[in-house]
Amino acid sequence: MTEPFRIGKIGQVAFVVRELDARVHAFWNDFRIGPWNIYVFEPPRVQDMTYRGRRQDFRMRVAFAMCGETQIELVQSLQGPNVYEEFLSQCGEGVQHLGIHVTDMAAATGKMQALGYDVIQSGRGYGVQGDGAFAYFSTDDRLSTLIELIQLPAQRYPPDAVYPAA
Repeated sequence: MTEPFRIGKIGQVAFVVRELDARVHAFWNDFRIGPWNIYVFEPPRVQDMTYRGRRQDFRMRVAFAMCGETQIELVQSLQGPNVYEEFLSQCGEGVQHLGIHVTDMAAATGKMQALGYDVIQSGRGYGVQGDGAFAYFSTDDRLSTLIELIQLPAQRYPPDAVYPAA
């Protein structure tokens, strides 16, 4: 029997949205979740992007804010194909994945694959030092959502925008 992948805590809950600015405003105005750090993730900042087993560049606009100890992420696809566009066409807007922070992406990916989960999208290099990586796993048949493994960079670039402005 394969050893389980032990998740200490859910680090992130992510929503796929069509209009990122409208959702950021709603989270702030209705629930005071924020401030939001907003980035565009695209080449060349994000490298080695894959989608469904092939090299594939894609672009997305993301916003991050903390709600207690959990990061909320909003993702708006700017160019696909990617898992965000798949989700929108199949489900509409909503919670799309749970993010798990890992310290060793290669080892964590190996554990997920040993459990029978396939990488369906990935990328790396979004940190200032070219570090940081992410990998999404299809878990629909067992968990009804995606799992994203996230190896955080040592230092992020400054956000492209912050809402609300300081």
